[in-house]
Amino acid sequence: MNWDQVQGNWKQMTGKVKEQWGKLTDDDLAQIDGKRDQLEGKIQERYGYTKDQAKKAVDDWSV
Repeated sequence: MNWDQVQGNWKQMTGKVKEQWGKLTDDDLAQIDGKRDQLEGKIQERYGYTKDQAKKAVDDWSV
């Protein structure tokens, strides 16, 4: 699935995002609002990932 699909269906995707990254709060998800760069930033913040690790995690998840 490409990121345009994720972004277009963000409200439906939030459950899957929370399954993958349970440390993200509902407020985080509302703030992210389907924006990939914001999702990567929140993953970095909550999980202590590097920028590259967060990007890879999102890439792996969105395939």
